[in-house]
Amino acid sequence: MKLKTVYICSNCSHESQRWVGKCPNCDAWNTFMEDVINVGKPIKQGISSTPRSLKISALSPSSLNTNKTSISRFLTGIEEFDRVIGGGIVAGSLILLSGEPGIGKSTLTLQIANNISKIKKVLLVSGEESVDQIAERAQRLNLNEEKLTAINEYNLETTLETIRKEKPDFVIIDSIQVISSIDIPGSAGSITQVRYCTEQIMEVAKTSGIAVMLIGHVTKDGNLAGPRVLEHLVDTVMQIEGDRFQQFRMLRTSKNRFGSCNEVGIFEMTEKGMTEVKNPSEQFLEGRKKDAIGSVITVAMEGTRPFLVEVQALASTSPFGYPKRTANGFDLNRLQILIAVLEKHAKINLQTQDVFINIVGGIRLNEPAADLAVLMAIVSSHTKKPVSPSTIIYGEVGLSGELRKVSHAEKRAKEAEKLGFTNQMTPTKYKEIIQAINSAPENQRKE
Repeated sequence: MKLKTVYICSNCSHESQRWVGKCPNCDAWNTFMEDVINVGKPIKQGISSTPRSLKISALSPSSLNTNKTSISRFLTGIEEFDRVIGGGIVAGSLILLSGEPGIGKSTLTLQIANNISKIKKVLLVSGEESVDQIAERAQRLNLNEEKLTAINEYNLETTLETIRKEKPDFVIIDSIQVISSIDIPGSAGSITQVRYCTEQIMEVAKTSGIAVMLIGHVTKDGNLAGPRVLEHLVDTVMQIEGDRFQQFRMLRTSKNRFGSCNEVGIFEMTEKGMTEVKNPSEQFLEGRKKDAIGSVITVAMEGTRPFLVEVQALASTSPFGYPKRTANGFDLNRLQILIAVLEKHAKINLQTQDVFINIVGGIRLNEPAADLAVLMAIVSSHTKKPVSPSTIIYGEVGLSGELRKVSHAEKRAKEAEKLGFTNQMTPTKYKEIIQAINSAPENQRKE
């Protein structure tokens, strides 16, 4: 075996003899990782090792209508998780769960393993914690299921042999970045090791019908650590999002071969672990100050689920020549665009104002429907006039100052009415107000 050090792009697996800042293949920055590969000559096999009588025959394609088989699933006992994953865990599937350190990955998986162990055989493989540490966490969460078993192992071959011997129905591996094989050069967590270990685990899962959940690390940028092929190999990719200093967590899927990617689960981190939030709108609006300046309520859509969140804005005079713009839970570049639209079309001067945006509850708003709520919160803070507490605002704002309709308007309206918001400022309502002003006599337009 002859080893050689190379640098491999974690985004596209492009190899380079030296480290470079920008990948010449995919143009990604700071994605090259050092790895060790075997460049020795492979063992030559004789001609007689390949049977001459081996013939390649073509396969007969089958109609999709004749192969309708029901997918076998089992529930985890956590409704939010089952709904996000598509109705339960599929037997023989490979699931990848990622999230920042301390976000609650190990806590959630331990609760899932405890619930499934009541009806299925579960094996927890931890390469980062000892069995005593896992048992201590289970006692702290009041999880006393005797059927739940765990081992502390980071060797791939030993782990696979244990799975074949015990034959569990569900396996959790924490984490894939610490599992390594003795047949592959390089340390645990390298691109070669992660790819090879995932392929071997996938083979065991598909051939034996064992559902496997892998816990993955993330980089400092929040992206999944390891090669990009890792996301292609697994059946489902799930992320736990949220601020670890806040109590709310959001579980979403970016890939799901057995269900929709449009669902999201809301959890709350408590002393008893990750608890489900049945009505997130009430939780997010709890503790809101009455008649607060710079506070606006909007309806956010996470997949097909609407919930109400509070948008806070603060506009204050800047002591410097260049005003500062800061956003927590909102895209900063989008905020810069909205401020420019507000100055251009609403004639509001914010060139001497620092603008700060905060989305309450640690939630991140990525959809354009929050544009109008952000602008109204900035105007409320700048003019020192509160928005009516019974008003809810949502709508997309274009560069020319126009308001555009948003998706799922009926669901947003029903969610707002359910919580007592009688006045809804939407793009349709805004256009009706403008038309009424233009059609009114000139002496009544000011009113």
